[in-house]
Amino acid sequence: MPVFPNADPSSHIPSPLELLGWSEFFADQVKPSEVDLVPRRVASVHRARIDAIDVSGPIGLELPPNMNTADFAVGDWVLADPLTGMLVSRLDRKTVFQRRSEGGHGQQLVAANVDSLLIATSCNADFNLARLERYLVMANQAGSNPVIVLTKADTADDAGIFVEQAKALQRDLPVVALNARSADPVSMLRRWCGVGQTVAVVGSSGVGKSTLVNTMTGAASQSGQKTGTIREHDAQGRHTTTARSLHAIPGGGWIIDTPGIRTLYVSDVTDGIDTLFAEIAELAPRCRFRDCTHTHEPGCAVQAAVASGAVAADRLERWRSLLAENRDRTPVVSGPRGNKIASKKKY
Repeated sequence: MPVFPNADPSSHIPSPLELLGWSEFFADQVKPSEVDLVPRRVASVHRARIDAIDVSGPIGLELPPNMNTADFAVGDWVLADPLTGMLVSRLDRKTVFQRRSEGGHGQQLVAANVDSLLIATSCNADFNLARLERYLVMANQAGSNPVIVLTKADTADDAGIFVEQAKALQRDLPVVALNARSADPVSMLRRWCGVGQTVAVVGSSGVGKSTLVNTMTGAASQSGQKTGTIREHDAQGRHTTTARSLHAIPGGGWIIDTPGIRTLYVSDVTDGIDTLFAEIAELAPRCRFRDCTHTHEPGCAVQAAVASGAVAADRLERWRSLLAENRDRTPVVSGPRGNKIASKKKY
């Protein structure tokens, strides 16, 4: 059997590798000198080891000396020596979800090669439009399809209110309200969890991410994630997932669980912001001045749209706030005589 099998287009039967999420995007990166190596997908990343899966099932990876596991993300595709199991190289990512932590000098990898990002929040005090916008910006920048998943819909008097507010955040944004403890998620999220497709679940602690993962992977899954309770007065949850991990979904597809993120800073995400606020990005070229800030300039198409009610004033304010944060937190490359170093923009 070929090392990199392709599915027969006429039969539509995926190959064993394609069942794991493999595609021509990754196959095209394999060099002639690498055809004897085997592709494996990263299933979990730890401080001193990386676990993977291949067509035979779960398998460990031998790491070269001084290799930094922080350079790898769950969902990555790597090539390994079939005899020693030694990791040789990582293939380029189709998509990558990453975040910059407070005071961090680089991006923290969250998940890679994710087709759809399930942004989970619950129908209670955790529901926060500004925080959802930050997740949407990151999903847009990552190149993944964002899906808002409203959990604990069964506890809300009217979950439809939450659905409508979430839908208004971005054009054509899918929003699904469900009870993660029931069988609903399996059918309601099936369109994003097809054979060979990968989804990742992100959100705050206590919104039901691990419960959702357990439901999607099946109650009998030996790799089930621990779940915790929430505080009733503020709907804040406990951290129950401590590491990112890849899990199979019965019937096809893969799901990545992630730890709860308390604070999500925006950085290096200009394109993601433009996608989120498409109505503002599309009006900007009509402004009289190319560098219009949409605050006080004459002939501003965005301010005219706000005055007419076509653009909500609070949307413009949130756009301005996220744009400023992105500007302040995005490092720029500078240095004398081409000796470039990363430094913060100063204003």
